[in-house]
Order: sequence, then structure tokens, then C-alpha cells
Amino acid sequence: MKKIALIWGLLLASCGAAMAAGGHVALDHAAVDITNRASLQRGAKYFVNYCLSCHSAKYSRFSRVGEDLGLTTIEVEDNLIFTDAKVRDPMRVALRAEDARNWFGAPPPDLSLVARARGADWVYTYLRSFYLDDSRPFGVNNLVLPNASMPHVLWELQGWQALADHEGEASEHSGHEPRALKLVEPGEMSPETYDRAVLDLVNFMVYLGEPAQLQRKKVGVWVLAYLIVLFVVAYMLKKEYWRDVH
Repeated sequence: MKKIALIWGLLLASCGAAMAAGGHVALDHAAVDITNRASLQRGAKYFVNYCLSCHSAKYSRFSRVGEDLGLTTIEVEDNLIFTDAKVRDPMRVALRAEDARNWFGAPPPDLSLVARARGADWVYTYLRSFYLDDSRPFGVNNLVLPNASMPHVLWELQGWQALADHEGEASEHSGHEPRALKLVEPGEMSPETYDRAVLDLVNFMVYLGEPAQLQRKKVGVWVLAYLIVLFVVAYMLKKEYWRDVH
């Protein structure tokens, strides 16, 4: 009985943690594919232009990203580095922790492992769930992470969204739990194009969480092929060894 109670306690705790992380919002599926090099390159472009100004990715180096994404040193320097950083430097930001604490209340977290820790679906849904909220310091809130300190840095691409009530009309204080968002001011991209851009960004962040997976999955195919051949040889050897044993 104690073991059963412990298992139920762990399940309830995990459910509580999930609710705290994403509330009642259903997460949308992010169909990431880290073998899609073109998607990773587009995601890297969005990351360095919209994320790396405040968030670091200190466990990755520009040189490693360029190598994995098929970029030359010149291309990395021209397209991914906008500071005095060198190609072999970690992907850090010039923003001082003290300034970030004064401006945002806390230093922006490093994004090297956020997709691995939170999951691709969480990041994908989060970046598409900002909405206008005059009560917040930056004028926006988020369905997935309520009262987040982060501004909507992709607003130029997506535009502005507002809460939609149960009748489908825009409402900031409807008295009901929000279940949908409505685009009230279009951005530079259509909703479909914006979703693809966010997917590329999330795809790159999934890659950042474990760059070695690109090579690991390639090597894994050869390892499985080797084990299959080894199994055949071992089976034939076993039959030959036991053939005369009765």
C-alpha cells in the first residue's frame, strides 16, 4: 500500500508540475526534423536575429554550428556573428546580468538546453501564444507561461494577438478562461508562414540541445547493420558448433 501511495504521489506531483509549466493550455505538435539542414539554417538566422540579443547559448560555439549546418567560416562570420566574437567563441551575449536584472527582473535564461528540458512542443506553442495585455510591463502576456517577463520579440513577424472569448470576439478581460487567440493586427508574415518560421526556430533549438545527435543517428544506422551481420555470423557458428552434439 505504501508503494502504491508513493506512485500516486509521484503521478500527482508530475501532473502539478505540468500544469505549472503550461497551465491548461494544450500544446501544439512541433514536427521538428533536425536532418533538414535548410530548416536548421533558417532557424539559426531567426535565433541570432531575435534571441541571441538577450539569451545566450553558451554551450554551443559558432564554429560547431557552422560545421553542422554546412556553413563556411566566412558565412558564419557574415550571417551569424554581429558582435566582436570570434568564430570559435561560445554563443554568448553582451548583455550584463546586472542590467538584465534591472530591466527584466531576472537575467534571461540560457537557451542551449531549453528545448531539451521543456520539449519542442512547449517552445513551439509558447512562441505562438503571446497576446496583448495592458497589465503587463511589456504590454503582452502568454497563455503557456502566464506573466512571463519576456516581451514578444517576434511581434513584427506575427503581429499582435488578443484573447478571444467563447463567442469568438476579441476580449482582454472576458471572465472566462482563455481558450483561443485572435490576430488583431497582422505582422509581416501570414499566420501559416509565421508558424513555419517558428518551427524552423524550434528545430534549431532542438539541435542546440544535443548537436551530437546529428552524428549519433548516422552512426546508429551502421551500428545496427553491424549487429545484424554479427547476429547472422554468430547464429551460423552456433549451428556449426552444435551440429554433432546430440
